[in-house]
Amino acid sequence: MLRRNMRMRREYLYRKSLEGKERLLYEKKRKIREALQEGKPIPTELRNEEAALRREIDLEDENTAVPRTHIDDEYAYATEKDPKIMLTTSRDPSAPLQQFVKELSFVFPNAQRMNRGGQVISEIIESCRAHDYTDVVLVHEHRGVPDGLIVSHLPFGPTAYFGLLNVVTRHEIKDRKAIGTMPEAYPHLILDNFSTKLGERAANILKHLFPVPKPDTKRIVTFSNQSDYISFRHHIYEKHGGPKSIELKEVGPRFELRLYQIKLGTVDQAEAQIEWVIRPYMNTSKKRKFLSE
Repeated sequence: MLRRNMRMRREYLYRKSLEGKERLLYEKKRKIREALQEGKPIPTELRNEEAALRREIDLEDENTAVPRTHIDDEYAYATEKDPKIMLTTSRDPSAPLQQFVKELSFVFPNAQRMNRGGQVISEIIESCRAHDYTDVVLVHEHRGVPDGLIVSHLPFGPTAYFGLLNVVTRHEIKDRKAIGTMPEAYPHLILDNFSTKLGERAANILKHLFPVPKPDTKRIVTFSNQSDYISFRHHIYEKHGGPKSIELKEVGPRFELRLYQIKLGTVDQAEAQIEWVIRPYMNTSKKRKFLSE
């Protein structure tokens, strides 16, 4: 199993190393296409390669014209099987953290909770790979308050690091009649205001934690981005008097997420390349929005 994982990792890194060459070749073909379409002369630096490149252009279709990246490979087979998620915590979790993780295990379909015990992260990741888990979600706390959530996609990444704020669990909502029962049906997803490239990347990571729902399911999970704070809400709806009278009930829990880093590897790989990290001490950081325009 260890040799197999090492071989798959080497193949993944080799494909990733080819991306620069493929991107350079794509740019050359693009320049030749534009020159031919606009009736302009071929750029002088490409005249020696023109014949070979034009032969390749003639053989391409819409699937092969644009080069694929490692980002395409990460979730290439996500639609073929439902996600299988392992939920765990930091060591010696407090009672509020255990309660929050218990509720998260109902939020994510096909999720299993694991007591962390004395296990190190690398052992957890290796075990989850061996048992075909698609994601590992780790929840951290500070003095009994959940304050961090890490989503690591298997087998090779990416890993997204989120700050966790304003956590309200189901048992903290006082009006018990107002909240509905926790359903286990696959939910519909609402991903609101993720308009930039980074926003689409974050939405893609969150989206693939949930399987494809049935059209008639009455459970809704919302990730709504406002000023780079992602609000999570969980509802069910009922139609009592026809399609125009819909009653919406919040099921809980509710919390806010703040993305601060994305790595191109799993959570146990300290040497993994950082795709994006927030820079909070820049002069313009308060004015800038990363996930939406």
